Amino acid sequence: MRLTRFTDIALRAVMRLAVAEADGPVPTTRDVAETMWVPATHMAKVVARLQCLGVVEARRGRGGGLALTGLGRNASVGWLVRELEGGGEVVACEGDTPCPLRGACRLRGALRSAQEAFYAALDPLTVADLVASPTGPVLVGLTGRDPRTG
Repeated sequence: MRLTRFTDIALRAVMRLAVAEADGPVPTTRDVAETMWVPATHMAKVVARLQCLGVVEARRGRGGGLALTGLGRNASVGWLVRELEGGGEVVACEGDTPCPLRGACRLRGALRSAQEAFYAALDPLTVADLVASPTGPVLVGLTGRDPRTG
């Protein structure tokens, strides 16, 4: 299974926010976008979705920024990926050109089982688990500069 770019960006954003210092500067959407090397417009869409899920709190204006909520810090990675990816099928058996095997296909069920096994493997992990060493210290050390451009 392959995650969408949106989900990839969201997971990286949540991980970055998980290591933000409580007494340090509050990261903004732009800060997180620069650190994760993604366009700020993409990050803004991701942050909006994470905010709707109750994972991120966003405050506007002077002194504003982003912070993980309690739910965000303790969220199951499996739950988060399910919410971000949606509950769609792995393959499209219906649509404009439906599959001629759809009435007797065993592949669809096998793929659904494999998809659930993928999510089940992520269920025990929390966002806090994702930022344990060695990942957390690397995230803290990121400066936002893309090493490919100097």
